[in-house]
Amino acid sequence: MTGTPRLSDPLPLPCGQTLRNRIMKSALSEALADPAHAPSTELETLYRRWGVGGYGLVVTGNVMVDHRQLGEPGNVVIEDKRDLAALTRWAAACHDGGTPIWMQLNHPGRQANALAGRRRPVAPSATAAKVPGAVTPRALSGAEIEDLIDRFATTAAVAETAGFDGIQIHAAHGYLIAQFLSPLANQRTDDWGGDPTRRLRFLLEIVRRIRVTVGPGFAVGIKLNSADFQRGGFSETESRDVVARLAQEGLDLIEISGGSYEAPAMMGTTRSASTLAREAYFLDYAQTVRHLARDVPLAVTGGFRSHAAMATAIAHRTCDLIGLGRPTCTTPDAANILLQPNQTQLPVRTVRFGLRRTLGLVADLKTLDGALDLQWHTDQLHRLAGGAEPDPGRPRWKTLVAMLNRNGLAAFRRQRQ
Repeated sequence: MTGTPRLSDPLPLPCGQTLRNRIMKSALSEALADPAHAPSTELETLYRRWGVGGYGLVVTGNVMVDHRQLGEPGNVVIEDKRDLAALTRWAAACHDGGTPIWMQLNHPGRQANALAGRRRPVAPSATAAKVPGAVTPRALSGAEIEDLIDRFATTAAVAETAGFDGIQIHAAHGYLIAQFLSPLANQRTDDWGGDPTRRLRFLLEIVRRIRVTVGPGFAVGIKLNSADFQRGGFSETESRDVVARLAQEGLDLIEISGGSYEAPAMMGTTRSASTLAREAYFLDYAQTVRHLARDVPLAVTGGFRSHAAMATAIAHRTCDLIGLGRPTCTTPDAANILLQPNQTQLPVRTVRFGLRRTLGLVADLKTLDGALDLQWHTDQLHRLAGGAEPDPGRPRWKTLVAMLNRNGLAAFRRQRQ
């Protein structure tokens, strides 16, 4: 495509699919599976709403590849075709509005929710995350690592059979794949750790096994950290090297994000004032890897709120796709609104705890505020899933009650955006 790209322009992908515009509903954790971890009718209702929202692409919340290790209660889990009918209805609900849907695949690793999984978390190494109440995980064996790679491929194949248009591998936000990439979390000295090349092997094997399992027209994307924002952790230099390697693996999209429970950059809490003023938290990083990604499109998610900032990022070719997360909870048709003439800004509410001076003496306010804000937005998703409209005036106390009911005390850990 020649000329200056616009938000409304279609985006062709290497696999042959074409997105109708440059706005993506990025992954949000819905926690709406049924008691057997299958997709619920509420998920169908929610994605039917997003399907008519005008997006070029909709990405689901994280779907787990192992029922023994869950990120949170309410995760969908896919290990085989037993829930194929429900999965097919889920994909069709989004397709009803003419919007392609990709399934995000994930394993929580050491960030597994103990209340949800009731098992000791597993990870590359027996090193706990530096968050309150974190459990020291058990180090995975070589055979278990190979089994997990197969699980990712199996889940991708089921998604393709169910009618999803692609999958996104979650390699960000401190989950298992990000743990393998991090020299802090991955202290192995075998073929799966010890240097950047071996730490990258787990992700590369997952990509390759999925690629040989699904058809050539099925999209495969990745969500990758620009960095984990921890001293001695996964750095921007290593991340750029990973992008360069991934560009050789037949990918269709790389979505840039950053951070984890320990350093939640995806919430904007570690960013400078100048970066926040530009809205997009990871746009500077994206500019440094644009040439390394070659012909693989780049998406940037986190912080975008105004039409002007989005349009500028696309026009300057800093990224090819704009990811929206929390704004789609209260404005499910955000893409339709942004593509209207003279649209300037998406309405967004940030929710914080009260009694800040007193509470700050006994707790980390950033952690508590982040948990409350994301759970408040989850409440909005649940309203949409129930067929209701968002409630921008929902009081904080109702969210506190709901988050404790859903997750127990683990609710106060930071959740994935």
